[in-house]
Amino acid sequence: MASIFSRIIQGELPCEKIDETDNEICFLDISPFTEGHTLVIPKREVARFEELPETEALSLMQTMQRVAKAVCKAYGGSDYNIQLNNGPDAGQEVPHVHFHIIPRPDGLRVPKLGKYADGQMAEVGARIRACLDS
Repeated sequence: MASIFSRIIQGELPCEKIDETDNEICFLDISPFTEGHTLVIPKREVARFEELPETEALSLMQTMQRVAKAVCKAYGGSDYNIQLNNGPDAGQEVPHVHFHIIPRPDGLRVPKLGKYADGQMAEVGARIRACLDS
């Protein structure tokens, strides 16, 4: 079954479109955190970022950069967050890769985890490096 985003891409559902390329579509989030909160999504329906072919991921990043510049300029040079919720445990509600560009004129800070315990950074680094290119 097609996600709500695929239905938007196919023109079955309306959106406030910001930009569109051969591979991506960008539109305003219907439940924004702040005014100007924009979604940048690939037209290919995949649930997770790492499932996108590399060339499409690169194209997505280029489009996101262009749209982020526009969002920033539209909101007076406001800072912004770029957010990806990759999987349901990370808060992803629509199983279709999508990045959020969220203008932040409010200066809100995201809470930090804290500090790593002694030796923990080396363990975490080794765990991630062991998974590179595997």
